[in-house]
Amino acid sequence: MKTAIVTGASSGIGKAIAKELLEIGYEVFGFGRNFRASVPVPQDAQFHPIELNLMQTGLLIEKIREIKKNKRISLLVNNAGTAYFGLHEELSPAMLHEMVMVNLEVPMLLCQMLLRDLKETKGHIIQISSVTAKKSSPHGCAYGATKAGLSMFSQSLFDEARKYGVHLTCIHPDMTRSNLYRNADFEAQEGEEYCLLPSDISAAVRAVLTAREGMVVSEITLTPQKHRIAKKKQV
Repeated sequence: MKTAIVTGASSGIGKAIAKELLEIGYEVFGFGRNFRASVPVPQDAQFHPIELNLMQTGLLIEKIREIKKNKRISLLVNNAGTAYFGLHEELSPAMLHEMVMVNLEVPMLLCQMLLRDLKETKGHIIQISSVTAKKSSPHGCAYGATKAGLSMFSQSLFDEARKYGVHLTCIHPDMTRSNLYRNADFEAQEGEEYCLLPSDISAAVRAVLTAREGMVVSEITLTPQKHRIAKKKQV
């Protein structure tokens, strides 16, 4: 049985990816901030929830080392992300630090820790980036910059590791129904044609992992049929 590590697995896209991986026979170690606050993934014996804040990198390193002692990792999904939107001058230093660490530094750290294992298993790295990595993002320029950094890092890492049999795919989803926009004053227009669903991204992950061995899908952009955002309703 192949073993996967998935960050941000307690909700949204990460939870959908964890479910998908269990369905296709992976053992999954899912990292998340709070598995009790959301509907849990199925009570599958092959799913191991690990509650921790990814900004606690010392604890994260310790947990990864524990997993590596007993398991050969064949898949890393760097899905966890955080975002703050608005005029750049209005963002706090803490907000900037959190976005850089969670969106860019932690994926770099996990790739560094697991790359030798992935070379041995000829495994996969899947990075969940964003369409904002590919375009100007007013009112989200810091978030977009971290995702652009993740995408460029991924491109270079694949070129570095591909000769060792490591597969790497960077997925760029457009606006998705998830908790990412909890700090924003906007949201996708109601209706599934105006946004992606977490299951759309998890389906793309399944397609990547079940592709022919000698072919790598290095990059995917997912977008809803229509694009329209609305001001978030005040509760």
